Amino acid sequence: MTFVDEVKNAVTPRAALLVIGVLALQLLFITSYVGALHKPKPTDVPFGVVAPQQMSARLTADLEALPGGPLDPRPVADEAAARRQILDREIDGALVVNPTGTTDTVLVASGGGTAMADTLTRIITEVDRTQQRTVRAVDLAPASGQDFNGISSFYLVVGWCVGGYLCASILAISAGAKPANRRRAVIRTGVMALYSIVGGIGGALIIGPVLGALPGSFWGLSGLGALTVFAVGMLTLALQALTGIVGIGLAVLIVVIAGNPSAGGAFPLPMLPDFWRAIGPALPPGAGTWVARSIAYFKGNAITGPLLVLSAWAVAGTAVTLLVAARRTPEELTGDHPAIGSVVD
Repeated sequence: MTFVDEVKNAVTPRAALLVIGVLALQLLFITSYVGALHKPKPTDVPFGVVAPQQMSARLTADLEALPGGPLDPRPVADEAAARRQILDREIDGALVVNPTGTTDTVLVASGGGTAMADTLTRIITEVDRTQQRTVRAVDLAPASGQDFNGISSFYLVVGWCVGGYLCASILAISAGAKPANRRRAVIRTGVMALYSIVGGIGGALIIGPVLGALPGSFWGLSGLGALTVFAVGMLTLALQALTGIVGIGLAVLIVVIAGNPSAGGAFPLPMLPDFWRAIGPALPPGAGTWVARSIAYFKGNAITGPLLVLSAWAVAGTAVTLLVAARRTPEELTGDHPAIGSVVD
């Protein structure tokens, strides 16, 4: 047997296609992470301006005209309203002008991302310096001292997402990548739900009582964890039901390659390029990170939308998994499922 024949036997056409797919995922991973995170800069950050009426319009216009468009300034009635909007996560910061002195106040919330709070403080400090004024920063929702750079919530959600797609992958490939029938699909869905509950509680236990890295409601984080794990797990099962083992790669593409760098973890969404900023809130890592930070630092404010996103992924994944199983032909329902080795070969 020639060397070429040995190669053909060792690497079948199906295996070669899978290897090419893995290479594509590798290159996309590098592109996505480096593209999103290599040069973060603020763009159109929602920002409040509290100033006397005679200078509010001019100051707002000046901030809007800053090079690179870092801020999306809007007048706010008073400091109390600015504080409320920051804690409701409607804006990321605010400038409160002191009409009787030369020291102004910039309101920030490092719990929503330390990088954003530091960047806003720096921008306003530079602006005020040109006017011979100074700035003091007030952090309305400070990140925990055990939550370095405010990224513990992001890594918590990443852990939940990894558990979701790994568990789903194991459930599928252990007896063939596609569920044999509706009953098996229902059982796998039930196992996924049980795993999600345990994983959600476990993650909240580690991040809170064990490590003290993140404050906030233990049961609130546990519920978020269960929903996140289940959403990612059912997405993975659905993709596997539709495409077989390729579904694992598609889940990695959606959750890891597209979802993680666009989640607003290390750098909040307004600091990411337009593409990642646009897709982040619609994907599980981004929705989960937003809710985790809201629970930890913002009294659970502004979580309805992201929870609906996670719920939509969970419902859609469950529906597709069950529908595909129900529509399998009698030929597909007979015989044993291929083992993982035969699937790869």
